[in-house]
Amino acid sequence: MSDLVEIRWYGRGGQGAKTAALLLADVAFKTGKYVQSFPEYGPERMGAPITAYNRISSDVIRVHSNIYEPDYVVVVGDGLLETVNVTDGLSVEGGIVVNTSKSPDEIRALLPDYKGSVYTVDARKILVAYLGKYFPNTPMLAAIVKISGVMDKDIFLAEMENSFSHKFSSKPEAIEGNMNALKMAFDEVN
Repeated sequence: MSDLVEIRWYGRGGQGAKTAALLLADVAFKTGKYVQSFPEYGPERMGAPITAYNRISSDVIRVHSNIYEPDYVVVVGDGLLETVNVTDGLSVEGGIVVNTSKSPDEIRALLPDYKGSVYTVDARKILVAYLGKYFPNTPMLAAIVKISGVMDKDIFLAEMENSFSHKFSSKPEAIEGNMNALKMAFDEVN
């Protein structure tokens, strides 16, 4: 399983981390990959911290546990940086992407023990521009696909458009807004 990629997502209930992990698995599966996606959370309530996981590989995945040494971490809300050790076990060859208006250097200062790559994307700015609503999972999904390289951008966007077309069949403006948010996140993750 040399191409196995493991991703750990951190968010709060209602931010869409679990949904983003499921969407990533769905899209990767449609491209012929083997996938796993599963959440872990305590009390199920809006705003409670949750963790979700993805494994993506070209080979059969035989591991069935939580991810303790991820290649990548996605933090859907930067407020979690103060309460959760998001870099625990994180590979320095991978990276962390954080939803924030802060720069990567500002976030790095909050993660003094982590020596790997730090990326940021301002999901709020992107979503307000294209949807007028704040559901940060869509831009974060594009950001992790870009930094991890788990699939080709054009294939990812085509599969996401297909997924959005089914989900929002009666709301074409939601399809366009979400697609624009994905594209902008690809451009703006730094």
